Amino acid sequence: MIVMQGKGVSKGVSSGKLYFYKRVDTTVTLQNVEDIEAEKARFADAQEKAMAQLGVLAEKAREEAGDGAALLFETHAMFVEDDDYVDSVMEIIEDAQCNAEYAVKQTGEQFAAMFKAMDDAYMQARSADILDVSQRLINNLLGVAAGGIDADEPVILCADDLAPSETIQLDKSKILAFATSGGSGNSHTAILARTMAIPAVCALGDDLKEETAGRFAYIDGETGQVIVEPDDLTEMALKNKYKKQQELKELLQTMKGQKDETLDGRELMVYCNIGSPEDVDAVLANDGQGIGLFRSEFLYLAASDYPSEEEQFQAYKKVAAAMEGKRVVIRTLDIGADKQVDYFQMAKEENPAMGVRAIRICLNRPEVFRTQLRALYRASAFGKVAIMFPMITSVWEVRECKRACAAVMKELDAEGIPYNPETEIGIMIETPASVLIADALAKEVDFFSVGTNDLTQYTLACDRQANDLGKFFDPYHPAVLRALKIATDAAHENGIWIGICGELGADLSLLQTFLAIGIDELSVTPSAVLPLRAEIRKSIAKTCTLEKLEC
Repeated sequence: MIVMQGKGVSKGVSSGKLYFYKRVDTTVTLQNVEDIEAEKARFADAQEKAMAQLGVLAEKAREEAGDGAALLFETHAMFVEDDDYVDSVMEIIEDAQCNAEYAVKQTGEQFAAMFKAMDDAYMQARSADILDVSQRLINNLLGVAAGGIDADEPVILCADDLAPSETIQLDKSKILAFATSGGSGNSHTAILARTMAIPAVCALGDDLKEETAGRFAYIDGETGQVIVEPDDLTEMALKNKYKKQQELKELLQTMKGQKDETLDGRELMVYCNIGSPEDVDAVLANDGQGIGLFRSEFLYLAASDYPSEEEQFQAYKKVAAAMEGKRVVIRTLDIGADKQVDYFQMAKEENPAMGVRAIRICLNRPEVFRTQLRALYRASAFGKVAIMFPMITSVWEVRECKRACAAVMKELDAEGIPYNPETEIGIMIETPASVLIADALAKEVDFFSVGTNDLTQYTLACDRQANDLGKFFDPYHPAVLRALKIATDAAHENGIWIGICGELGADLSLLQTFLAIGIDELSVTPSAVLPLRAEIRKSIAKTCTLEKLEC
């Protein structure tokens, strides 16, 4: 029996084989080959596999976000079979007597350069598609697993940590739990695990060794332990814990359809955080009242080029329609810092958390912003959409955002495209600056939503991604909780509502404090809705105190 100790970041017990995420080096070098026909056959096999992969991705995109989203993968499939592209690969294999990977790389670079040199902006943008297609073919030739998981059965996925772009690509049906050597409770792996309602343990360090791959293990997201091949006594205890976990889940099902209301009649809106349209099923299954944070950046992270207005519209429309009139708060593009997108070609920054990110990118790139706003307003005709701007630090930023919204509405009016002119506009409170001028900001918008992860980071000058800061990153710090109170008071004095969409919203130990502060809404991972509802329904709001705000 091997016991690894880390930090539990998503509760629950699960068991299965340990599988290490395949992040393979796909560097291609020139190799001389003798059997030219064998290389051509390898390329043909890679083509066939790529067509099958793209077909699956196109169908998945169509189901989740409509025909517009599927078009990207259908375009890629056309490139895979393009006669000129294929002929070039074959000629290079023959002339250079080289490996297929090298021929594909050379062809991809040549064709990408050719497209980039064209005058037409649309054709220039196709250069990124060519490179993406070429990389897919190279991955197939090298045997790199799509989505990093090449397993026939669900597994406990192990890694150092996963980047947002990697979590987007994962085949989630094959994941029982996560175990990472690095990461933190705020990492994207942890957030994904909580959204999926599966156990996760991070910060296992050097104990998580690849030689354990394929071995049977239990993972306990409460204790933070990963136990490889437990002895009989330990396994019995873990099985009992799993059984109780399932019984609790059944008990919580009785909370469905109940009001999110305290014993003395104080109502809270309990909404959900989601990262893609496919997460809506979890919201509905857990009886969420609405969606308090739809992270729209998934569309950008999953694409090889800027997602079109139509692609975005179909995704937002699908979520809005599925929620049948319940509020859906969609956050505008929030990349930068720990969420990088290659085709944005952002300059490297020494301190990206304080650099060009979120609303700063949108205001610096008005065409990107306009495309997203048009898609959002178009989707507002199909449900109760609300638009939320992240990383706001000043009144002028909000006014610029509102001007952009007004310009888009004017365009849609001129084009006769329906939308809801009463669409709510809100901002995220996640910086000390936004807290200190909350009274002025509240006069500009319809609601506030507090991003507690970033608010903690900026208030305490403590990097949320740094594994070694541990106890210094303290979301329970009185300064953070007092900031919540200041923002809440400003919101209510100006007649708007305020919610929390950060991970702290699901912390049951803080519910009494949130009630005392006066928070109107909590947006949490879908799996946290029913436990939170159960706690709300046995609380008495008027007896809640602000003692945690004291030093």
